[in-house]
Order: sequence, then C-alpha cells, then structure tokens
Amino acid sequence: MEILGKTSFDFVGKRFVAYAISTVLVLAGIVALIQISRGAANMGIDFAGGTSVQVKFSQPLDLGAVREALSKNGIKDSEPQQFADGRSVMIRLKRGAGGESGMAQQVQEALKKELGSNPFTVEASTEIGPAIGKELQKKALLAVVISLAGIVIYIAWRFQVDFGVAATIATFHDVLAVLGIVFLLNKEITLLIVTALLTIGGYSLTDTVVVYDRIRENLRSRRKEGLGGVINASINQVLSRTAMTSLTTLLASLALFLIGGDVLHDFGFALFIGVLVGTYSSWFVASPLIYEWRIRAEASRRTRR
Repeated sequence: MEILGKTSFDFVGKRFVAYAISTVLVLAGIVALIQISRGAANMGIDFAGGTSVQVKFSQPLDLGAVREALSKNGIKDSEPQQFADGRSVMIRLKRGAGGESGMAQQVQEALKKELGSNPFTVEASTEIGPAIGKELQKKALLAVVISLAGIVIYIAWRFQVDFGVAATIATFHDVLAVLGIVFLLNKEITLLIVTALLTIGGYSLTDTVVVYDRIRENLRSRRKEGLGGVINASINQVLSRTAMTSLTTLLASLALFLIGGDVLHDFGFALFIGVLVGTYSSWFVASPLIYEWRIRAEASRRTRR
C-alpha cells in the first residue's frame, strides 16, 4: 500500500536540521546514563533492590483493590502482579529503611486492614539486595553493548564498513534518545525498559536495512546520478513501506501502553517512542551519515592527491 504515493523529499538536504535534533536527544541519553551510574535516576526494584512478597487470598479479587489497600497505608512504589488463578498476588516494593522483614510486615498489615474479609497466606518473601541490583545494571549494559557490536559486524558483512558504522551510530542514537526521554519523564527504569531498548535496537536495524538495500541497488543501477540524489531517491522509494510498517508497530505499542496494565505501561510507552525515533533515524540519520562519510572520504582523497 503506497499510502504516501510518489514523494521527492530532500532527506540529505535536511540532514543538518536532523543532526541538531539528534544532538539534543543523544545528550539527554548521555545525561541519563550518567545519572543512572550515580544512582540518581528512578531505578526499579531490579536495579535498586527491594522486597518481593507473594500472598494467596481465599477468594479471587481485583488487583486494583490490592493497589488501593497499599496506597491507603502509605506504601508507595509498589508493583503488584496477579497470577492466573486470580487469588495469588506478588507485590514488589523498592528498598526501604525497614529492611526486608519490615517492608513485608507493612504489606501484610495493610492487606489485613483493608481486605480483612478475604483472608490470605504468605507464600514467599524474598529480598533483592543492592549488590544484585548493581550486577543487573552491569549485565543490562553489557547486553546492550554486545547487541550493538553484533549490528556493526552484521551490517559491515552484508553491506560495507561505512554502512555498518552508520547503522551502529543510528542504533546508539535511538537507544540513547529513548533512554533520555524515559529519564526526563521520570519513568521507572526496570528490566522491562532494558528489554524495550533492545527491542528498539532490533526494530531500528530492520527499518534501516530496508533503506540500505534500496540504496545499494540504486548505487549499482544509477551510477551517473550524484550520491545525494541516489540516497534521496532510495528513501523516497521505500517511504510508504517503512511508514506502513511503523504505523502498524505503533498501533501494537499503543495497545500495550493503553490496555496492557500497569506492568506493561512503561514498556509500551518506551516501545512507542522507540518506533517513532527509529523511523526518524532511518530516514534522517542512518542514510545521510553514509552521504557524510563518503563525501568526506572523497574530499580527503582529493586533498592527498
């Protein structure tokens, strides 16, 4: 479906405007990384440490009643999750001054007070220590770095080195941009957010490869045209395809954001923003970077002569 019809946008010509926008987004991501390393971000239980309490009620209940019971008794930053039977609930809380036993006791007292008509038993109570949280942070960062390194190798093998470098820069750009936006909006950074960032990296790469394939084809068949013209023509030729792919993915992300529940709310939000940023970078960052690389390389060769 060519929803956009035949277009002739000058993506290469607008690259400096895109660079300015991207610089702001990347700087926000770098600030977020620094703040996360300092422990100054809104870190989730997985990274900051905390307590997990699993209880089983006598009768099925609405998860909203559990949230309300905890909130009424001053227990904030909780993440209740309900199991399929409708009776078992896992409640995760960020680390507090009272330690594991104190936090678990507060949860039990709050549930007894507000939901006393539905008795429950405590099935498990565990603590995620700060050392485990730090280890998870390191492994999450390592997972992102390894995945991006894989992108460089794959694109460089499938296309050329300059394509690989440009795709990697664009993917780093997307991950940092989404992380920066999540940080600025004070969203809780959890393992689900890391999962979203890795998903965004994969999506951005897929979108970029579609454009790169067309650029490679046109570089062979339209050699007489200038590099900028070939790149612009290539992006315009696949514009409807990438726009339709982005639209359908955005709808799925929006569904997760709106009706996925509290657990998937931030995950859906990060995916939604990531698809927007990934589509933008495929058009205005990844492809113009190839143009930038090649014209500078050509200018350098002429200077040496």
